[in-house]
Amino acid sequence: MQAARIESLLSARLFQAPQIVGDRLFFASNLGGCLSLYAMDRGGSVPEPLLPPGLALQNPHLVARLFQVYPKLGKILLMLDHNGDENYQPMFIPLDGGYPEPALGDTLSDYRCQLDHYDTDQNLAYFFAESRNEPLSVSFRADLATGEVTELFRSMYEAFVAGSDSERDRLALVEGYTAGDSVLYLWEPETGEARLLNGRRLEEREPGEEVPLTSFGAAEFTRSGRGLLLMTSLFEDTYGLGYIALAEPETVARVQVRGQVHEGLGEMENLKHLRDDRYALQYNIDGCSWLYEGVFDEATLEMSLERVICGQGELAGGVMDSFYYDKANDRFVLSFSTATSPTQLYTVEGPSLGETHRQTRERVLGLPQEHLSAGEDASFTSHDGLRVSARLYLPSPALGFEGPRPLVYYVHGGPQGQERPDFAWFSMPLIQFLTLNGFAVFVPNARGSTGYGLSYMKHVDRDWGGQDRLDHVHAMKLLADDARLDVGRAGVVGRSYGGYMTLTLATRHPELWSAAVDMFGPYDLLTFTDRVPETWKPYFAIAVGDPVKDKAFLVERSPRHYVDDIQCPLLVIQGKNDPRVIEQESRDVVEHLRQRGKEVDYLMFPDEGHDVLKYENRVHCYNTITDFFRKHLMNEAT
Repeated sequence: MQAARIESLLSARLFQAPQIVGDRLFFASNLGGCLSLYAMDRGGSVPEPLLPPGLALQNPHLVARLFQVYPKLGKILLMLDHNGDENYQPMFIPLDGGYPEPALGDTLSDYRCQLDHYDTDQNLAYFFAESRNEPLSVSFRADLATGEVTELFRSMYEAFVAGSDSERDRLALVEGYTAGDSVLYLWEPETGEARLLNGRRLEEREPGEEVPLTSFGAAEFTRSGRGLLLMTSLFEDTYGLGYIALAEPETVARVQVRGQVHEGLGEMENLKHLRDDRYALQYNIDGCSWLYEGVFDEATLEMSLERVICGQGELAGGVMDSFYYDKANDRFVLSFSTATSPTQLYTVEGPSLGETHRQTRERVLGLPQEHLSAGEDASFTSHDGLRVSARLYLPSPALGFEGPRPLVYYVHGGPQGQERPDFAWFSMPLIQFLTLNGFAVFVPNARGSTGYGLSYMKHVDRDWGGQDRLDHVHAMKLLADDARLDVGRAGVVGRSYGGYMTLTLATRHPELWSAAVDMFGPYDLLTFTDRVPETWKPYFAIAVGDPVKDKAFLVERSPRHYVDDIQCPLLVIQGKNDPRVIEQESRDVVEHLRQRGKEVDYLMFPDEGHDVLKYENRVHCYNTITDFFRKHLMNEAT
């Protein structure tokens, strides 16, 4: 049997972040080798590039909103950075494409901007902007027709527009300190200022004071204008809906949600107003996406879910990358993939939204479907009784591999992230390629992961490398009892926080690993927190540790503190333009190990940031990782 090639998996191009205007679909894709912007006709046509060749966009998962079509302006607002440096600036291109031009001149040039809310009827855009020079975040509103920019709110912590009332020109803003810890403001045109609605500001708390975690997220003004419907964790650890009467904002009332048909463990993910009293409600259940359309009754505080948009039939068992609602035609467009099928664009439309139409036909090239691994549930009870969700991907029996398989242990990033059956994400082609090459791949969502409620996610706050590390160590003990696996030939790999955990596991538990791959992982928590953008430092001081007050703790939890104990060969991968874990952080670990005669390889991409997105780079990256594991876990020459 001919060996599988990574090009077969990557031949399935990405289709992400779709929007629909009239009979035109707009979306991000890597059709040309890097992520760019395209348009095609609903029903099918050759995708038309809207940007010049070679101009690369960022992964939509790493930016709040990559672009927004403004039909009345005849333009597309695009958030553009430079090869992954994440210094986003708002740019305009015509609806039929062209060369990007600054949408607001140099007004926001001192900020790293993200589009967090929009109003296409009034040509308004709302930006969450991070200063490039100091720990300061500012929320701005821009009138894209006139170029007028209004400052709404400023904070040293994250603050974003969560909802707007266009009829009364009011805004709901959320200021967040760490995951779940947030307060809610109301911005009104009469004063031009934001006043606190609910929650206790961080600067007003007494030392050691504990406050209820609100997890205020998406917020929508009701049609009456009397209240706010919003997501919160005040009533359910896995999030739910709350209602605030603007006349009595100190009280958050519980909203009862009825009509869910999904089963399993998970959480509410998103709320979005559609029209009148109708809303979209999104869930993540066992890693898979569910999207409902429902009706909110403000008098009884009930949300009745009436139809499933995503989660059944052709749109079951996978991840909805994003969705967009076309109010003018009462229809949805969304991007969807599974562990074994690449991203496709779908429209959900027709009477009662009963018609699902696939708009793309992407497939892997030259690989029978039965050669791919769907994975199996491998959830386990950890050392202290906590349930940890996990999946195990084994080579397909059709491939003919015999005997216990060498193990690759994959750790996702975040840490407040989640590994899901999502072909759009970097990990899934890697997981499939590894199984095609005879490896078993274990993918845990250890404590600190999203997808399982607020309490589960908060476990990792100020405990990087603590109980999360022990989850992985315990998992390896349990995996040793699986006769299908050879844990004596085990490697560990992770990206970002997963890279940090890879370094932590390889240095603190060297007896477990025969090889390790660190992709842009923090090596020294002191240098890492010092090198992140200024606006991120207040968050990391709370969520990870204060570099002054908690210096000894950060030293003790840093892989650097144990690096001399590493025994296995290490491969380090890094993007030159990464603003989150800068290149020097990875170079430090490489130089440190080389000075001590340790075996370490270094792969640095000069045109990538906190990801590997360009086609040629992805081919090189996936092949390098797989060859590295083949060499050290299967003793095969590369």
